[in-house]
Amino acid sequence: MKVMVVGGGGREHAIIKKLKENKEITKIFALPGNGGIAMDAECVNIGAKDIAAQVEFAVENKIDYAVVAPDDPLVLGAVDALTDAGIPCFGPNKAAAIIEGSKVFSKNLMKKYNIPTAQYEVFNNPDDAIKYLETAPIPTVIKADGLALGKGVIIAETREDAKNAVKSMMQDKIFGDSGSNVVIEEFLTGPEVSVLAFTDGKTVKPMISSMDHKRALDGDKGLNTGGMGTIAPNPYYTKEIADICMETIFNPTIKAMNNENRSFKGCLYFGLMLTLNGPKVIEYNCRFGDPETQVVLPLLESDLLTIMMATTNGTLAETEVKFSNGAAACVVMASSGYPQKYESGFELKIDSSVADKVYVAGAKLENNQLKTAGGRVLGVTDTAENLETALSKAYENVKKVSFENAFYRKDIGAKALKA
Repeated sequence: MKVMVVGGGGREHAIIKKLKENKEITKIFALPGNGGIAMDAECVNIGAKDIAAQVEFAVENKIDYAVVAPDDPLVLGAVDALTDAGIPCFGPNKAAAIIEGSKVFSKNLMKKYNIPTAQYEVFNNPDDAIKYLETAPIPTVIKADGLALGKGVIIAETREDAKNAVKSMMQDKIFGDSGSNVVIEEFLTGPEVSVLAFTDGKTVKPMISSMDHKRALDGDKGLNTGGMGTIAPNPYYTKEIADICMETIFNPTIKAMNNENRSFKGCLYFGLMLTLNGPKVIEYNCRFGDPETQVVLPLLESDLLTIMMATTNGTLAETEVKFSNGAAACVVMASSGYPQKYESGFELKIDSSVADKVYVAGAKLENNQLKTAGGRVLGVTDTAENLETALSKAYENVKKVSFENAFYRKDIGAKALKA
């Protein structure tokens, strides 16, 4: 069986490593993949947004199943195009992917169907937004409507910061057209939880919960990033809270999307805040989270391809989705200066003893030599019976990976251990 995975980051590397466990898969292609992924799949130089070329490649190479992993191609309709060409796919179609593609859509959906979320206002005119901020409660959260590489959310501690955020998004267009509309919402407090869930549009099967570490520096200081590390499971996410989320958030979201003729199939990511008034949705993503995938999939005991195909075929209810009772930890190694300016092109050395625990995000192959080629270079993961041991093992593994200008947080999982 030939499988094609669209994307080229650490998330895709984690997906590919998990798919490789299925003995029926004879070949995995990554479009475009990266230097690290090349050790586990055949990389093809077709970009994640080049949907026409993806379809042509899939048809010519008689691909049996395609996994569209990143947000951009999903929102642009890659699944629709591949499906129309006769290639079965994992991932939502364009109509359903709007749940991440537009913050305005997702906030309005939650309001309409009484799904708990922060109070909010939507603006398409910067002057109106700035006027609203004169009296809005502070701190507040400013979100660009469209996709912004996971960086389109600014938490403003002062009115001045809030107004500057609006100006940078709506007038300076730092996120391009994604900032033409903005959502200004209430600032929620409480532990954050990421829950990825498999769904076939009828049944929802949540994966093990996780905790992301967004800030660049120890102690949750520094700038927001795409994620500096993750742990699973999240200790704040108890069985009781999971039951509440299933009843008030997960099932209602799937039903709401069906009611809007936007049936969602694939992986739906729920970014949650556990507030004093119960769990609330901070954001939806229409795909696996990155780097959450790097701790969730290593704990999956069931076959990933079987589950993915069940979401496509509508047979998830009768498909086993089983996770181990252990814990996983992932430490992201980044280029110094990330998430702002950084240098790359440095030799990347990964000891063979930890190669299977490393998920490469930003690296390229030059003359058979792996070199850094991104801000987040890779994630180093390990699993164990408990979180403390998983973290200890992951940090030991970090010592076996090296590149010039590397930096990483030393406190991944510290908050979870306290909890």
